[in-house]
Amino acid sequence: MAARLILNADDFGLTHGINRAIVELHQAGALTSATLMAAGPAFHDAVTIAHANPTLGVGCHVVLTDGAPVSLPETIPTLLGKDSRHFRTSLPEFLLAILRGNVSEDDIYREALNQIQKLQCAGINISHIDTHKHTHILPGVARPLLRAAHHAGIPCIRNPFEQPWSLALGSSSILRSLQVRIIRHLQPRFLALPEIVKRNVRTSDGTIGISATGSLNAATLRGILDTMPTGTWELVCHPGYNDAELDAVTTRLRNSREIERNILLSTFAKNSVASMQPKPIELINYRSLK
Repeated sequence: MAARLILNADDFGLTHGINRAIVELHQAGALTSATLMAAGPAFHDAVTIAHANPTLGVGCHVVLTDGAPVSLPETIPTLLGKDSRHFRTSLPEFLLAILRGNVSEDDIYREALNQIQKLQCAGINISHIDTHKHTHILPGVARPLLRAAHHAGIPCIRNPFEQPWSLALGSSSILRSLQVRIIRHLQPRFLALPEIVKRNVRTSDGTIGISATGSLNAATLRGILDTMPTGTWELVCHPGYNDAELDAVTTRLRNSREIERNILLSTFAKNSVASMQPKPIELINYRSLK
């Protein structure tokens, strides 16, 4: 049996250059899925692209750090930073607030549901959900997120944990590799959540590429593909164009977006995946999960 691979681009709707890279890759056969940011500056452009490309699986990239919420600020006070209008800009600050019990799960549920429903109101048939910066590694985020997904009829969620076999092949820094290894200890708690156990919301066998975010190269990707065992996996990627619009956005991923776009094209475009060795790989999106 062939391994199944979801090629998912995060940050759909962040800039027009990212949107352009996503549609170009999908039309070339080098991308199967993307997750759309409900409050992204290029949201409407992304919606137009999604409707014009129905074979692209489109999920909701739930954002709980950086930027402005979809909800009225007064309805989600524990998610907001010091200005009481925007999310916290620091991921460690957000995670610490979760661990200290300073963030209401009801606020997370409310904001996640509003982001999901904004996509649905735009006519998007949402294939799955994930989170910006993988914040649902923590049970205090995953629980309300799964509630929102189940309530809205979203069938799938990202399993946000890097696998040991892909982590060993990564080109990440020692610090990032260590962080990902530590985070993996939370995976059993994620898989034990009721919606996952009952398969009300389905997930993959795991995610690859998280540790290589910002440093993915062709050799690393080839090693991952050659080592990939049977199962259903998601490759997380961030392709795009490093243009003036991206300069105006808060992100550490700039030059790496064009590098990833080129790697995906050279690896997957024009059915090149069909001849991969040592094993075939079936490219799918989250709509294929059963």
